Amino acid sequence: MGRTRAKVTIVGAGNVGHSAAQWMLSHRLADVVLVDVIEGMPQGKALDLLEAEPIEGVDVRITGTNGYDETEQSDIVVIVAGIARKPGMSREDLLATNAGIVRGVTEQVTKRSPNAHLIVVTNPLDVMVYLVHKISRFPPERVMGQSGALDSTRFRTFIAQTLGVSVQDVSAMVIGAHSDTHMVPLASLATVGGIPLRRLLSPDRIAALVDRTRKGGAEIVSLLKTGSAFFAPGAAIAQMVEAILLDRKRVLPLSAYLSGQYGVRDLYVGVPAVLGAGGVERILDAPMDDGERKAFDAAVASIRENVALLKL
Repeated sequence: MGRTRAKVTIVGAGNVGHSAAQWMLSHRLADVVLVDVIEGMPQGKALDLLEAEPIEGVDVRITGTNGYDETEQSDIVVIVAGIARKPGMSREDLLATNAGIVRGVTEQVTKRSPNAHLIVVTNPLDVMVYLVHKISRFPPERVMGQSGALDSTRFRTFIAQTLGVSVQDVSAMVIGAHSDTHMVPLASLATVGGIPLRRLLSPDRIAALVDRTRKGGAEIVSLLKTGSAFFAPGAAIAQMVEAILLDRKRVLPLSAYLSGQYGVRDLYVGVPAVLGAGGVERILDAPMDDGERKAFDAAVASIRENVALLKL
């Protein structure tokens, strides 16, 4: 019998990878293949997740492997592989090491799944997704990075906590670079139940929320001491996977290829996009105030500077 469920490969079965697999299992999204270089680790995590299925009432297949043959004909490949940030380390510090890892992974998965969508999570994110695009030679709409989907959920969480309202009623997005210094939380567009955030909080309190959002990943790194965030990143990956597999046409901020939008060409930058079965189907033009536009332009310059270090 032919395969009826979608197939998602996650390369990198560490905390973020297995968290994404768990969220996908709980939403019954797809069969999952966990790939990692550490012998026994992806197999053990896959078996552990499988043993949760009778409790969840789920019958998806979860496979763990140290190779790539099992990933053949994946509908989506999520690239998480790479070293994680340590306290005091910026995302840009990771560039050289992770570029080598990501290049190798991309070459392996693309020859086995030539029609897949590629979601890049490895940091520094916007540079790594550009590298994957160039190495894979896939159409840009099928290569994207998970950035704003995670950063925005942090922004929404902090707004909801501050105002004592449901997170469901908070609409907010973060664009720009997926880095502490160059992400751009769009406070000017944030709303709570349709009411502009600027009508509900003072400029100082909004500035504090923007600052905490920018440092959201670092805040968790400093608390954990070893390792970085994984529950919210895993959920954000699952949200993107669901949007593609179920053709949800979700409007999500993500790292997408710009070919003139926002005055930017040949670069991956975090922007709001419509995500569906065609991948990044449309990029939306988000209005910004002067400060946000200045920050966005600085983010673009930073990404371009780091991409140049790849010497592609």
